[in-house]
Amino acid sequence: MRTTLLSYRRLTILTMIGLLLVSLWTVKPSQGAVPQLDSIRVAIFLQLPGKYQVNTPVATLSSTGGLSVGMRQPSGMQQWLSLDAGAQARFIIDNYKVLVSETESFDTALKAYKRLQAASGTGFITSLSKGGKTVYQVAEGSYNTLAESQTALKKWSADGELNSSSGGITASVQGPLHLESGTYTSKSAADKAAQTFGAAGVDAFVALRGTGSYTVMVGAATSAAGLELIKKKAGAAGSSLKQAAAGSYLLLRNDHTLSGKAANPATQFAFPSGTSKVWVSPGSSDPIKLTERFSRTYRGEFELSEFNGKLAVVNELPFEHYLYSVVGAEMVASWPLEALKSQAVAARTYALYQGFGFQIAHVVDSVNSQVYSGTGTEKAATIQAVDATAGEVILYNGKLIEALFSSNAGGQSADAKEIWGNSVAYLQTVPSPADAASEKSLYGWYRVVLSSGLTGYIREDLLDGTGATNAAGVKLMKVNAAGTKVRVLPIVQDAVPLVGQLNAGDEVTVLERVVQNNEMSWIRGPFTSQQLVDSMKGKTSSAVGGPIYSLEVSKQGLSGRVTEMKVNGTVLPIKYPDGLRSALGGLPSTLFQIDETGKVAMLGAGGEKRTKTNASQPVYIIGADGNVKQADGNTFVMNGEGKVRATTKDAAYRFIGTGNGHGAGLSQYGALGLAQQGYDYSYILQYYYKDVTIAKE
Repeated sequence: MRTTLLSYRRLTILTMIGLLLVSLWTVKPSQGAVPQLDSIRVAIFLQLPGKYQVNTPVATLSSTGGLSVGMRQPSGMQQWLSLDAGAQARFIIDNYKVLVSETESFDTALKAYKRLQAASGTGFITSLSKGGKTVYQVAEGSYNTLAESQTALKKWSADGELNSSSGGITASVQGPLHLESGTYTSKSAADKAAQTFGAAGVDAFVALRGTGSYTVMVGAATSAAGLELIKKKAGAAGSSLKQAAAGSYLLLRNDHTLSGKAANPATQFAFPSGTSKVWVSPGSSDPIKLTERFSRTYRGEFELSEFNGKLAVVNELPFEHYLYSVVGAEMVASWPLEALKSQAVAARTYALYQGFGFQIAHVVDSVNSQVYSGTGTEKAATIQAVDATAGEVILYNGKLIEALFSSNAGGQSADAKEIWGNSVAYLQTVPSPADAASEKSLYGWYRVVLSSGLTGYIREDLLDGTGATNAAGVKLMKVNAAGTKVRVLPIVQDAVPLVGQLNAGDEVTVLERVVQNNEMSWIRGPFTSQQLVDSMKGKTSSAVGGPIYSLEVSKQGLSGRVTEMKVNGTVLPIKYPDGLRSALGGLPSTLFQIDETGKVAMLGAGGEKRTKTNASQPVYIIGADGNVKQADGNTFVMNGEGKVRATTKDAAYRFIGTGNGHGAGLSQYGALGLAQQGYDYSYILQYYYKDVTIAKE
């Protein structure tokens, strides 16, 4: 939701009926026809170029109460089979794959699979009865076209380590074309038939065509000619086989991928690309777990289909239940109820405003819409907030607003124009002093200079005052703990290399005290010229060449946010102002100032002014002994007010800013602060969204 582009959109429901078979919208024309939504479709995995691309080749579902698996048809849901409690069902598209290994040794198959993993491939270990023995196959990928799979085949065929665990076969492409037997009324009968075909040396799998309707599918060819070769290989056993008919099916395989063991495989369900929509419901009131999405559990049901050549995984559930999770994912559940209620109404309004914003789904589960994490973020307080505001939405002139929100407005919310370039009447800048709630109880950090000349941050409780200053009058402090870490930024980030490490008693020079990085106040950098050039790649309308010698704010919006910047005197070409955040290395907000650490303005003895911007413009200093020397590394400059600034020999850039997110609309930390002051959710919403009303059916 925080990266959404503002636009006025109409809910084009009729155009979606063909995609979804049934419409989920039920608009009830009372009291201003406030829109209502009974169920919402949330895309967890989806291939939608230019808007959302989060993919998985397989979706593994399970539930402690078991699963019901079937197909969504124009006439409604058809249940095909039930799975036991805790059983894992793995769903894939029956498309093109590369067969890289076939062996009677599970250890050999596992070795091939691990090699695929190490080489960033997508692997599956399955087993079948072939030639009277159990054979393990390792296939790679999920490819929409034959050409894509052939490209992958060349890659894996050239992998010597993978070839050593192939089981003696030559890698080949498996396709979505199958031969098919007649119908069997039980799985046991189909299993027996599959073993008969397998005994002839061909791949054979049980398939499900409907409730209690089983067949056997033989082979996995890429062409009709390939099917004929498989039929000849099957000999007498294959005389009754015909090319598999069109329509929905579930091809069943034994899948050993997740367990990494030969025993107790999961069931893999392969369904055809095209119009097939697999429908999975919980067998009880227990939620469904999706392993590939951080093993989260979800209310409602799942639909699996092929969309734009990839596996689409959509969670469909009651709309208000969706909000139980969103409120807990977007706000801390222990915050005051009135803050949570403001989030509930904003989230409800935002989701309704989207319509089918993602073609086969209303929303996605990330910040591209609003964060939805399944049942894990539901709490008693978030449920209470949603239930207490059930059906309530935010309207401007009788229409839903795009109820944008962000973590922290940085003391002043943004006007829509300074974020996306277009004005929106209800998204205007307002003071947001309550945002400072994010800084409550946080440590202060000192920016210090080490004896090496490097600068970094030490948490305030690890330093003691000495009462002394250096020759320039700058405060000195002493470290009070062994192994004290000096960090790049004022926050603990153990994955980030340290500036240095000090012992108790070591003395440091203090440049400034700042609050710990948080949603209100933050520091990023320093970034080198090359780091910024790399960050800008693909994020500007024309390429920005380096090196960067100058980076300056050239325009600001009503809230003080940066709306235009110049690089080496030329305007940075971005699509819209909020794009500056990603272009500049992923800044939390556009409400910032720049510290050009390589830039030093100097006044000579004769009144001559000179500005150094990079290492090609050396600075010479006169020491206390009267000797002149070139400043080789960091130089510390004191201005007329006695403030010391750390500068660098080479061009580098620090960003000192406030706020987290685009800043338009509701500030979540602002809502917290206002709720703590006693304001209710209606006041909070009408404070951040100008001239709106809160309506309910």
